[in-house]
Amino acid sequence: MTTSLRNAAVLILVATSVAACSDQAPPAFQGWIEANLIFVGPDEAGRVEALNLREGDTIEAGAPLFSVDIDLQRADVMLNEATVKNAQLAYDRAQKLLKTNAGTERTVEEAEAALRTAEARLNSAATRLARRKVASPVTGTVQQVYFRPGEMVPAGRPVVALLPPGNLKVRFYVPESALPQIAYGGAVKVGCDGCTPDLTARISFIASAAEFTPPVIYSRDERSKLVFLVEALPEMPQEFRVGQPIEVALANGRRTAEDRGRKKDDSSTNLLSGLLRPFSAIWPVKEAKR
Repeated sequence: MTTSLRNAAVLILVATSVAACSDQAPPAFQGWIEANLIFVGPDEAGRVEALNLREGDTIEAGAPLFSVDIDLQRADVMLNEATVKNAQLAYDRAQKLLKTNAGTERTVEEAEAALRTAEARLNSAATRLARRKVASPVTGTVQQVYFRPGEMVPAGRPVVALLPPGNLKVRFYVPESALPQIAYGGAVKVGCDGCTPDLTARISFIASAAEFTPPVIYSRDERSKLVFLVEALPEMPQEFRVGQPIEVALANGRRTAEDRGRKKDDSSTNLLSGLLRPFSAIWPVKEAKR
């Protein structure tokens, strides 16, 4: 092999190595989809009478969700209605007595105060009765139903869990070495099996303190013992499901195998063309001599 050919072979090897090194993909991290659920339940304990939904249904804001028995609340309303009527009669009587000088202004004031108190209690009882029928506070999907018709639900316990689309978030762990590449509001690429390509999310939370790598490793860099929790809000939340495993890449992106191969070929071709240009005048002459 002549010196020129040996030099050309060395240049080809160097060009190939440089092209391979320049195609290193940016770091990617394993994570999952989590949600901030909206839990809806009655104000007071009661028995579920009607359930107007099933798990997986899409619910609009203001749509009826469920109702709880109203017997006690209705009885309370009737009791307060009677109290208001009696207070009104007492007030009217006190005013008549005052006009005939048989009563006093103090008696009228006391009757008026009792009437106002009775009316307030009636309004409170009517509100408690109306709230036994619960409507959806948000638009979203029904994720979980905890109580069915006929079951007794304690006060403050949720009957259903709702998920508005905007309450989905991406959670993943990054090693300390990757923190300088992450910032609040920064974009990350999110990929998953069967998902639409080019999905992105905006970083909304970065943990202020490190923690040990969790038992289930969500970071591919297993050598890092301390990781930081990061959360991001997906720009197309309807594409994801709660608990779905995903892969997160930084904003400069992680190229697909086809793109990497194409760019690698292009860069290698350009680099080889530049390095081998001085030999273009030698090889045709040798080929002619053969």
